[in-house]
Amino acid sequence: MADGFRLGLVQMKCGTDPAANMEVAVGRIREAAKQGAQIVCLPELFLSPYFCKVHDINLFDLAEEIPGPRTGRLSAVAKETGTVVVASLFEKKMAGLCFNTAVVFDADGTMMGIYRKMHIPHDPLYFEKYFFRPGDLGFKVFPTKFGKVGTLVCWDQWFPEGARITALKGAELLVYPTAIGWHPKEKAEFGKSQHDAWETIQRSHAIANGVYVAAINRVGFEPSPEGGLEFWGASFVSDPFGVLLKRGSHSDEELIITECSRARMNDVRRNWPFFRDRRTDAYKEITRVTLE
Repeated sequence: MADGFRLGLVQMKCGTDPAANMEVAVGRIREAAKQGAQIVCLPELFLSPYFCKVHDINLFDLAEEIPGPRTGRLSAVAKETGTVVVASLFEKKMAGLCFNTAVVFDADGTMMGIYRKMHIPHDPLYFEKYFFRPGDLGFKVFPTKFGKVGTLVCWDQWFPEGARITALKGAELLVYPTAIGWHPKEKAEFGKSQHDAWETIQRSHAIANGVYVAAINRVGFEPSPEGGLEFWGASFVSDPFGVLLKRGSHSDEELIITECSRARMNDVRRNWPFFRDRRTDAYKEITRVTLE
């Protein structure tokens, strides 16, 4: 296997027409491949605006079974471009039972499997518990042609346990398809600290686990009766010691493309051997809800 891989993140706006969003994503995958990307990742729920801002039963019509026509389209472009593709979809298992799901396609178009988002938020304008059941497949790593990809999704990024387990399963790269933004009324007071916390927690996962971490966010303002969300973009890649390799803007659609080196990962892990020094005999309490 080569020393590393070239990673591409698709930072995009997501309109109201799923077919149009798909064509934009397919075009960006092709463009990333032309720039040498070998693993290409799309934002969370990229086929529509972030619909979890409201409780609306009709929005379940956006869900699709997996496999289905949309996974077929993504499989075809993965094969066409020879790239690994990570895509985030609204999965319908049956009526009334849906998941927030990441799908991984290998470079020959094979659908390697799915990861269902484990941590589901329920906050103002992020009413995901209305739409999604928590994931039932555990944490996943996919041994693709170009690297071992661990898939986590958005709210998962705040939980060190998910990153640790995925790294222990052999991931070289943790990807976090994301839809996160500012409440416009809060941006002036809290916007910078919110974004800083979001980036810091994920870079800390890179350091603690000696892996590359990539967050792939959307951009643009999406309205709602409560004022809407301004998605802050800033998709980024961190190296295994938390060094920021590349970051997108807060407002523009763009491709973030960078190199990831296995030699760098090995060097960091040898010099900072956190896995060696873990005290697994002392961690049983972590599975308890409270220690009071």
